[in-house]
Amino acid sequence: MKIYRLIAFASFLFVGIKASAESPIRPGDRVAIVGNTFADQLRVHGYLEKLLLQNSGAKPVSIRNLGWGGDMLTARDRPTNFPSEASTLIDHRTDVIVACFGFGESFAGTEGLTDFKSDLEALIASHAGKKYNGKSEVRLILVSPIGYEDLGELTPNTEKRNGELQAYSQAIGDVAKAANLPFVDLFEQSRYLMSEPGPDLTTNGVHLNTYGYWAISNAFANQLLKAESKEPWQVTLDAKTASGEASGVELAKIESKDGSLNLKVKELSAPSLRPPTDETLPPQLSIRRDTLAVKNLKAGSYTLTVDGKEVVSASHAEWEVGVPIDSSPAHLEAEAYRELVNDKNLQFVYSWKALNQVHIVGERKSSASGKALPAEVIKFNEITKERDKALQKGIELKTREWKLTPTAR
Repeated sequence: MKIYRLIAFASFLFVGIKASAESPIRPGDRVAIVGNTFADQLRVHGYLEKLLLQNSGAKPVSIRNLGWGGDMLTARDRPTNFPSEASTLIDHRTDVIVACFGFGESFAGTEGLTDFKSDLEALIASHAGKKYNGKSEVRLILVSPIGYEDLGELTPNTEKRNGELQAYSQAIGDVAKAANLPFVDLFEQSRYLMSEPGPDLTTNGVHLNTYGYWAISNAFANQLLKAESKEPWQVTLDAKTASGEASGVELAKIESKDGSLNLKVKELSAPSLRPPTDETLPPQLSIRRDTLAVKNLKAGSYTLTVDGKEVVSASHAEWEVGVPIDSSPAHLEAEAYRELVNDKNLQFVYSWKALNQVHIVGERKSSASGKALPAEVIKFNEITKERDKALQKGIELKTREWKLTPTAR
């Protein structure tokens, strides 16, 4: 049964790859994300953006997250004199909008579905024909809410709430189909992950934790990118024949000497980020980790080093099955890249969502700090664009020295 469910999940996860010749997110797209707390927190964790950047090839995407905690289709309050959404979309020269709604609206129950569909259609109509990039009509992508995680007494009425969330997710799918728009279904995928043994995805059944954003972002990116989404690094070596095969990297000069395996590894794609947990992952996520498997090792413990830096130690039996290698120098550099993504997003927030409104419309508007604020906002916007440009360079792919050696006893 477990094997069947894993195959079913994998088929479901990648079903969009063959569904269309063109991905919802295209290389070079300038993307704006709008929506509720789920959307807002995507910018804090950076996993989705890192995946979109590393998989958009020679023309990386550029992203601005306009998510706002608590936003709903008809309740998107902003402070006095806050810049209009249209002005921000124009400033970013937006090609595509990713809209994440439905969670807050779902509290209206099934009787609220008709109004919700009308409001969603009104959102689509409000952007129809708009050319925020100055040349072509903006495209929309509709995204479902995630499921409600059962955390026991902390999360009552999970069955009822998931029934409502499922109905609203279906409504979004129906509206998207009628409007010929891409639809990203995160409800079914999140519910599947929530039903499997493994770490909790949320802090309270509703809001994803760091691990939850890591897990969901992989599923999110796969639906947004389709055929462009990359497979994890999978390396298999044979200690007896000093041979191997790999995906994601290229192997060269494999040598067996004094019980050790030495080889050069050329990186063909960016590494996958390590999950932010030490707990055992469900199978459908563990297979997404970059892994090294080594057959025919003599009994004992072996340590992998990359460019002289220790990565992981395991027994010959564990190496036979496969060991995650996502603490390597390449992976640490990828994690640093994600931190750059988060910093860019923070600079944007400083430029877009000023933190102290009293300096804008309140009693300190005429103070020295109030008068300085407009120039500071402009500067933060410039910094954001500088950070964005730096991110376009992507993650540097290198050729590195891998060594698997017997662990000293």
